[in-house]
Amino acid sequence: MKHAELLESVAIIARAAGDVILQIYATDFKVRGKADASPVTEADERAEKAILAGLLELTPEVPVVAEESVAAGRVPDLPASSKRFWLVDPLDGTKEFINRNGEFTVNIALIEGAHPVLGVVLAPALGRLFAGSDAGAYVEDSAGRRPIRCRPVPEAGLTVVASRSHGDASSLDAFLAGRKVASMANAGSSLKLCLVAEGSADLYPRLGRTMEWDIAAGHAVLLAAGGSVRTLTGDPLRYGKPGFDNPHFVAAGL
Repeated sequence: MKHAELLESVAIIARAAGDVILQIYATDFKVRGKADASPVTEADERAEKAILAGLLELTPEVPVVAEESVAAGRVPDLPASSKRFWLVDPLDGTKEFINRNGEFTVNIALIEGAHPVLGVVLAPALGRLFAGSDAGAYVEDSAGRRPIRCRPVPEAGLTVVASRSHGDASSLDAFLAGRKVASMANAGSSLKLCLVAEGSADLYPRLGRTMEWDIAAGHAVLLAAGGSVRTLTGDPLRYGKPGFDNPHFVAAGL
């Protein structure tokens, strides 16, 4: 199955998980702490269960690395040769979910050869779905489906997007020193990568800890829209790393 065709099936799976999340979002849900002290809710767990069932039916031969499964010690053996596997964050931005600001997402990405080749980022509370593959990137919302593309940096300077719930302001200021910055914006979850992909922002430096499932789907969308995600040494960010931790990185448009 071609990536573009596979992407449509993944979008359906993401929307089903989004429906589960919104059902719980409308209730007085409980918040628990995981071993690493990060929050988790019933929405994380039920959405991941729905996604895993959907991916098992779609591609039973492809292993899935999913956030809550990994937290529970369920880590699949990844194929050393092709490095073909799914990366899933069923509810990225749990803090945004708890704070009820709508800026949380469902993230599903396919990795091949350590690179994201397709991805879906759904913001169910905002009614926006971003998707990307080798056929290009698009957003789908109340206005319908339309292609998206990174923009050239405006003459006025960069629009820089940063994390709403995480981040080191002093490190960000030091990184941006000497650059022409027109404005700063904040957003939750992997929406930051999608803002760069749709041309609403130009740069997203992440100078803090992230996991591969946090950003793989947004990375795929950004690549399909003409952008890039690189480490601070300029190398393309790769996936399937031991422990699934990411180094600091910079997501950029054209």
